[in-house]
Amino acid sequence: MHSDLVASRSAEQKGSRESREPSRESRNGSSPQLDAVSLAIIEQLQEDGRRPYAAIGKAVGLSEAAVRQRVQKLLDQGVMQIVAVTDPLTVGFRRQAMVGVNVEGDVEAVADALSAMSECEYVVMTAGSFDLMVEIVCEDDDHLLEVINKRIRAVPGVRSTESFVYLKLKKQTYMWGTR
Repeated sequence: MHSDLVASRSAEQKGSRESREPSRESRNGSSPQLDAVSLAIIEQLQEDGRRPYAAIGKAVGLSEAAVRQRVQKLLDQGVMQIVAVTDPLTVGFRRQAMVGVNVEGDVEAVADALSAMSECEYVVMTAGSFDLMVEIVCEDDDHLLEVINKRIRAVPGVRSTESFVYLKLKKQTYMWGTR
């Protein structure tokens, strides 16, 4: 795996958790409407997040300035983010795990509390065996134990957890396109 800029829905590494969450709605409360050109721009950036606006414009039939404006609008609407995606192992994070969380009471309140933890990179409410699935990235096993045992399990409403420690990452992609 390598560092690469990609257009993705993953969270940025800096800033508050709330500012990192992509907005699913435009300013008027509805989902942003994306035309074929915007979808093509997103696909171009998913292939290479560093692709110059001039090259994107040539591929989608717009000027460089028009592409720049559309990309900024997509970013402002929370449709996408352009981030550096790294292999956690290469930047000092030796342990990753997916943690299934069962909740008593308000699932959203627990999800909000977990989202505020910097180690929790991915928090999703689910249907099935767990109420939440949380991906955590830690420096080592001691850090993993501290996060799960002393922080996640200490959140009011967390009834139980089950940890799935990553042994090897075989695939991670942000190339799902725009369907």
